Amino acid sequence: MLADMTIQRMDNVAIVVDDLDAAVAFFTELGMELEGKGDIEGLWADRTVGLDGIQTEIAMMRTPDGHSKLELTKYHTPAAVGAGPENPPPNTRGLHRVMFAVDDINDTIARLRPHGAELLGEVAQFENMFLLCYLRGPSGIIVALAEQIG
Repeated sequence: MLADMTIQRMDNVAIVVDDLDAAVAFFTELGMELEGKGDIEGLWADRTVGLDGIQTEIAMMRTPDGHSKLELTKYHTPAAVGAGPENPPPNTRGLHRVMFAVDDINDTIARLRPHGAELLGEVAQFENMFLLCYLRGPSGIIVALAEQIG
């Protein structure tokens, strides 16, 4: 059965942002580590993405356990375009949100607020197992937080 598998793992999720430094600061405050930054351009990039004249700057963020990565991408050329209304609601088609398990949800929210985080609803309890919330971060990214309580 394993011989029929087509993937080995998920390497990362990429998110296009308007302000790379603000996004790095936000996810660093959340507890991710900056693995590295770099410029991406050239014919190979154009061919891979399907756009001409790509010039981007990326930051690769990694979770403390080293298993998950988030690639933050700032497009210089061609300029990034919006997929719809600014700050779309959570039920918009496409990438829905990125979820992180945290030790203390209220402390995490308090630390992220100076970086522009805004709760979409409120912190809610799911049975006796989790505290959960959605918040909006830089470039409208929806981040979900989960604190295990039971």
